[in-house]
Amino acid sequence: MAGTFELKASGQDQFRFSLKAGNHQIILTSQSYASKASALNGIESVRTNSQLDARFDRRTSKAGEPYFVLTAGNGQIIGQSEMYSSAAAMENGVQSVTRNGADAALKDLTAEV
Repeated sequence: MAGTFELKASGQDQFRFSLKAGNHQIILTSQSYASKASALNGIESVRTNSQLDARFDRRTSKAGEPYFVLTAGNGQIIGQSEMYSSAAAMENGVQSVTRNGADAALKDLTAEV
């Protein structure tokens, strides 16, 4: 099963997207965007940057949990993963974003709000 970008309205005049793997698990969540067009640009940025390992910034939370952020060429964060139980699980998440990010279908849920 292929991955999916889900675009949603979040709050007043805000938009967010999630990248879901083929099993429907969220593997990347965006920041909030002030416009739908900006959120769509963020999705296009994921499509491009998810194919470059250098764009994945692997981090550790204050609680010691590994996670990653996907960054654009200018260093801006495009999206963040969940917290993982191990570095190996986090690397599986990176691989999933790489596999699904380039050609995931867009599911626009903004009209349903």
